[in-house]
Amino acid sequence: TVDESELLTVPDGWKEPAFTREDNPKGLLEESSFATLFPKYREAYLKECWPLVQKALSEHFVNATLDLIEGSMTVTTTKKTFDPYAIIRARDLIKLLARSVPFEQAVRILQDDVACDIIKIGSLVRKRDTFIKRRGRLLGPKGSTLKALELLTNCYIMVQGNTVSALGPFSGLKEVRKVVLDTMKNIHPIYNIKTLMIKRELSKDPVLRSQSWERFLPKFKRKNLKKRKEPKKKNTKKEYTPFPPPQPESQIDKELASGEYFLKERQKKRKQVQEIKAKQADAVKKRQEERNKAFIPPKEKPVVKTKKASTEKKIDVEAIKEKVKNAKKKKLGALPVEEVKLKMAADEKKKKKK
Repeated sequence: TVDESELLTVPDGWKEPAFTREDNPKGLLEESSFATLFPKYREAYLKECWPLVQKALSEHFVNATLDLIEGSMTVTTTKKTFDPYAIIRARDLIKLLARSVPFEQAVRILQDDVACDIIKIGSLVRKRDTFIKRRGRLLGPKGSTLKALELLTNCYIMVQGNTVSALGPFSGLKEVRKVVLDTMKNIHPIYNIKTLMIKRELSKDPVLRSQSWERFLPKFKRKNLKKRKEPKKKNTKKEYTPFPPPQPESQIDKELASGEYFLKERQKKRKQVQEIKAKQADAVKKRQEERNKAFIPPKEKPVVKTKKASTEKKIDVEAIKEKVKNAKKKKLGALPVEEVKLKMAADEKKKKKK
């Protein structure tokens, strides 16, 4: 009996056997070719490294031509080409070279266990300023975020213009694409990097390989969500009724109800003229009233008469006399000189007696 978990996992150190001429001795039936354009600033670099590109492709029996006038690179198969997938790898190689990937890294695409992914990010964000900020966030300060992502995914990543070129194993490319797309959706790459670090440690444990890792992975929630502004005018739905609304009366129905339908043409015209004259008279009357407003004097405020002091209250003469007597008894200010001498003499007599 074999454990199912062992069948699901690839044993360590196992490699797929290489594709040789013995697997396809007769070669290919038809010639295939791919071409790609490159920008003007890559011309000088491609001139220098093109002999190395031709040498690397000649090992797989694929021809490569560089057209500097048209600004294009072309790869074609030959009669000696036995690997049908070699032309696809050669196509990816010239694509990476056009996207500013150096030759030392781009030539790795010819290996069996290496693949590439070119992620287009130019159309994911509307505003140009926002796009530049988020692309810079992917790079990080002095390229630290990109370097951490490269170490965790074992991929080479090149951010150039409106694309991100990644080169490495298939599992790593999947993670790189997820991180890049999340960054463009305003999710900081540090959250995904933390998750990748935890996954890397969990993969080392043979017991946890066949188990679910959800309980170990962090769950990040957005806290600064912008609340949607409520509209000023809210459209309230009316209650549903299966019956249709009543049909409005037509002009003929209104004439029948008022009796105008049975009048003759002369009578109808006379009535219309009367209605027009009545409207005109009302309009003239309103206009005349507005003109006459200027001649109407404003209302004067009523004169307020000042109330005279009431003399009804009786004056109490006797009470006033008593107040005056009491005031006279009270001596205000300093005492006269004679009174001061008498007071001092009285005080001395009292002291002598004591």
